[in-house]
Amino acid sequence: MTSNFAIVALHTPFCYGLGITAMEIARARGSGWHHLPGKVLSAMFRNMLILAIALGMAFNLLGIGLPGPAEDALTMVAHTALPAALFAVGGVLRRYQPEGDFRVIAMVCATSLLLHPIVTWTMGTALDLGTDAFRSAVVTAAMAPGINGYVFANMYGRAKRVAASSVLIATALSILTVWVWLQVLP
Repeated sequence: MTSNFAIVALHTPFCYGLGITAMEIARARGSGWHHLPGKVLSAMFRNMLILAIALGMAFNLLGIGLPGPAEDALTMVAHTALPAALFAVGGVLRRYQPEGDFRVIAMVCATSLLLHPIVTWTMGTALDLGTDAFRSAVVTAAMAPGINGYVFANMYGRAKRVAASSVLIATALSILTVWVWLQVLP
């Protein structure tokens, strides 16, 4: 799991930063570009996921631990997080039935389930990753896009149906594609 935590901790801020920057550039067309860096930083540091990762890293680097009751409360929240998240995803996906935009949805699914793990495989081979880290990276890359894609689409009010449908369809397809990746991994 260490490799997966490292992937999430580094990949999330990078991808959110890239996505927020791209969306703010698109929004700034025709208006002043001089406000763009401030808008990007403001959007970045209003994102709870990035703030949580930054605070976690700060606590880790400073060696600050949580008091026992706070740790116990977080443990209870963590145990309920997965069922609550699955319930929330189901509610969101129910609202946006897969329809239209099938070529875009197919591109998102192919990128997530095929291209991303191929790029990860290539880079892992080139960097001579150890077997455990290599397997972890490729399998993580082969996962369907998560609800974060929908959250991001919702933040900017764009492509919500495509994002929700991509999560639904890619999750179903990942049962097959992840099995294939597991068969070809060392």
